[in-house]
Amino acid sequence: MRPHPVAFDLTRLVTRLRHASPTGIDRVDLAYARHLLGQPGPRFGIVSTPFGPKVLDRAQMAGLVEAAMAAWTEEISAGDDPVFPDLAGRLGLPAPERGPVSAKPDGARERRARQWRAWLTAVRAPGPERVPLNALYLHTSHLRLDKPARFDWLYDRPDIRPLFFVHDLIPIEYPEYGRAGEAERHRVRMETVARHAQAVVVNSADVGSRFSAHLAGLGRRVPPITVGPLGIEAAFQGAPAAAAGRPFFLVCGTIEPRKNLIGLLTAWRELSLRLGEATPRLVVVGRRGWESENVIDLLERCPAVRAHVTEVSGLSTAGLVQLMRHATALLMPSFAEGYGLPVVEAAAGGLPVVASDIPVHREVAGSFAEFLHPLDGPGWMRVIEELAAPGSTLRAEMAGRLAGYRAPTWEDHFARVDPTLAALAG
Repeated sequence: MRPHPVAFDLTRLVTRLRHASPTGIDRVDLAYARHLLGQPGPRFGIVSTPFGPKVLDRAQMAGLVEAAMAAWTEEISAGDDPVFPDLAGRLGLPAPERGPVSAKPDGARERRARQWRAWLTAVRAPGPERVPLNALYLHTSHLRLDKPARFDWLYDRPDIRPLFFVHDLIPIEYPEYGRAGEAERHRVRMETVARHAQAVVVNSADVGSRFSAHLAGLGRRVPPITVGPLGIEAAFQGAPAAAAGRPFFLVCGTIEPRKNLIGLLTAWRELSLRLGEATPRLVVVGRRGWESENVIDLLERCPAVRAHVTEVSGLSTAGLVQLMRHATALLMPSFAEGYGLPVVEAAAGGLPVVASDIPVHREVAGSFAEFLHPLDGPGWMRVIEELAAPGSTLRAEMAGRLAGYRAPTWEDHFARVDPTLAALAG
């Protein structure tokens, strides 16, 4: 059977080339691009520009994917990570080894130049007429979906069969956690999906049911939905290393209101007042996002927090893996999530997880996580103290729950998605 042509939307990868590390959605885009390029058959990259959609050939698409991996320091060792060695020193962790060939990650200037070159390549490329008849079109981020005119070209190509990835409906269901106007923008995104999608992939059954209910409430047709739990990189698999001398906890993700860092940092402030120098450390891994002024005030201006909390961004995958290897536990106090990728990344390496008691966390971590209501401040402090205690029985019990746990891989994800693509191709 002749391989079917596929056009994959690369717009988000281009826009993210200037960043030193990827978000969860960036990782999804990168995984899909690499998966498609690893298959035979015609492959094309779509880049949405103010001049209309531009179409890259396979070689240009592969070059852009390689640029993203270089920008995000995806294939370096922890010793070559631009920020991890200093962080390891502050946490009292063993000095990380450098790779066999020293890989110096590009700086901000190099990343911006790489992004500029990618845009130039895109705007000079031909339009959607380059895409073969009856191709599949895959869009796996939410980018530009709030600009429906950017997708009008699909009306001119009814032969193309679009598939979209819906990551969450959080801006619609929890507008208080987003920027002003974000709820309406997300409604437009979901409307764009409803208009064009012949199939949809979601990262959890929870998101799938919410998306279906949203479209049904609008009287719209619900396209076929495939649930594909997100995979993790192979680097996260493995056994924990020796614990740090002073216990430290991790919280991962963009600093934004729905992550509930204000509650966690308030708890740390209280722990600091109670325990003094015996307070465990907290490492906040993630870039600063929107509407996060109160969290930033605590991080920068509260002495009790500053003494025990370290903020870090720009970590490579290798650096994050090493942090998880030595940490006491991962904390995930979010009010809302579409999936919660750090939860399964931590569990894959045997790191205990304390998570907010929300449906998607129950779905992906029901067999191993310790669940607490996100507003139960005393409960979070109690569990943190118990886990940080020498010879903690709670930590041993939680680590035992992870015995035999197998985190989903990208191979597992595509084992679910590829049949959907085959059916869509007809």
